Amino acid sequence: MHISARSDYALRALVATAGFSDGGPVSATKLAEAQAIPLGFLHDILSDLRRAGLLTSQRGTDGGYTLARPPSEITVGDVLRAINGSLSTVRGLPPDQVNYHGVASSLPELWLTLHEAIADVVDRTTLEDLLPSQWRATA
Repeated sequence: MHISARSDYALRALVATAGFSDGGPVSATKLAEAQAIPLGFLHDILSDLRRAGLLTSQRGTDGGYTLARPPSEITVGDVLRAINGSLSTVRGLPPDQVNYHGVASSLPELWLTLHEAIADVVDRTTLEDLLPSQWRATA
């Protein structure tokens, strides 16, 4: 599994959003500074996360981004799918669409098993799980 910078930044931005304790909107600038993410790149990522229903946005001087659901209800899998579409691919194809012949004909089963293992981990890990303990009670 390849974790792109875009996926890494998206997850870091959402965890940071969950970690800000006042519960109000967090500006893209504040998120970028807190996580050392290039602001221009972050704007695109935040738009994707908003379209996926993981963030809400508010315009204006007091505007910014808030989680659309509690951190305990947003999984790493939700974030990765919002950014990448699929959790894993084999030469650009979903694992269930790969077909081999001859002695390699059993490889698709391996790719599917790996895909399911990845899905299991990312679909049971929430943003709340990723917050350091001192931030969990306030998120």
